[in-house]
Amino acid sequence: MSGSLWRHRDFMVLWSGRTLSEVGDAVSLLVIPLLAVTVLDASAVEVGILSATRMVAYVFLSLPAGVWVDRMRKRRVMVLCHLVRAGLVATVAVGAWAGWITMVQLWTVALLSSVCTVLYETAHQSFLPSIVRKDQLLDANGKLTTTYSVSQIAGYGVGGALVSVLGVARTAGVDALAYVLNAVSLLLIRGADEPPVVTRRRDFRRELGDGLSFVFRHPVMPRLVAASASFNLFSQMLFALAVLYLVRDLRLSESMVGVVMGLTTLGGIAGGLASTRLARLVGTARIIWVAPLGLGWTVLLVPAAEPGWGPAAYTVGMAGMGMLFAIYNAAVVSYRQRVCPPELLGRMTASVRFVIFGVMPVGALAGGLLGSWLGVRPTLWIAAAGVWASGLVLYFSPLRRWRDLPDEADAPAGGQPTTSFPAPHGRSPVDPAGKAIGGVRGG
Repeated sequence: MSGSLWRHRDFMVLWSGRTLSEVGDAVSLLVIPLLAVTVLDASAVEVGILSATRMVAYVFLSLPAGVWVDRMRKRRVMVLCHLVRAGLVATVAVGAWAGWITMVQLWTVALLSSVCTVLYETAHQSFLPSIVRKDQLLDANGKLTTTYSVSQIAGYGVGGALVSVLGVARTAGVDALAYVLNAVSLLLIRGADEPPVVTRRRDFRRELGDGLSFVFRHPVMPRLVAASASFNLFSQMLFALAVLYLVRDLRLSESMVGVVMGLTTLGGIAGGLASTRLARLVGTARIIWVAPLGLGWTVLLVPAAEPGWGPAAYTVGMAGMGMLFAIYNAAVVSYRQRVCPPELLGRMTASVRFVIFGVMPVGALAGGLLGSWLGVRPTLWIAAAGVWASGLVLYFSPLRRWRDLPDEADAPAGGQPTTSFPAPHGRSPVDPAGKAIGGVRGG
């Protein structure tokens, strides 16, 4: 039986720092697009490019990031990334206050910030299993997912209020301080940041291939990667046009945009809080396709919204999507962390993110281009339908016949497969439960 994470000091420190950082990040995610739309009069294409550059590093950096992170101390990487992001966001605040802010500067800051985000997130997912036990990972990821949603509603709400009082220029500086404080909080974690495993000979290409091989020769992960990529592609089309849609189509003020965007995160809070219980009740495999198909249809309310009653429909639609993502992500991320050997966690995480996050700038850019060509509302209809249809990738797969994912089941009585798959170089073959066949379990 797992111990309570509420009494786990290191996790609570990690969780608290992450919460503060996410609040500041949400302020930035609100303020920078508002700055582009209201001050620089950005077009749909320019807003789409801004959203895409914020994620473009996932395309060219995800795979090498996994190798680099596995070679370094994870906490050190996370601290450095926070400090760099603090400096980047500070330049936006100074530029907006001085009056020389441009779209080129916003695109540049977004691009460099995306590099830090890739390195930080890869290190964070690899660092968490060294803080908590494997039987605590589902609970830990559920709490972190809830934190993201709570932080978003707090950040959007605070951001909207600060914009009304201070203006967008001064409000942009709040995010920089949050990053600095989170960097400091990471230094308070007592648990040892284990040094990387040193091999006799470094082979970048082989190390890179080990992560890809583990993911794509695994009997379950490729299905999850395909569905996650589809979710991210279409959801980013929605996110890229969100501020533009709320301001110009639904005719909301800057402060109301913050309120509405904050309320949409209530679904993520509910999903994060319920994710552990629902996964155990419905089944850790079954919940992965039940959540998208059961909640994904609510996203169709977003393009159906009209001025007047529209903000309520938009809020419900986006909240429904947030709930399904929270439930889905908690189950999928926990499964990946449990079955992957510790020395491959960085490369496994990077290999998955290369695909599922690599499509995000494509989705954001497609949203901007289609919004300019077809119009914002028709583009949102395409995106909303795509989010719901992504769940079909999971429904028409072996997951539909399972209650639980392989490492959670009592195979073969539970009807789970016992398929093994080739191991990375220098390791014993690994079964879906992460146990070495004919050897010892990776520590």
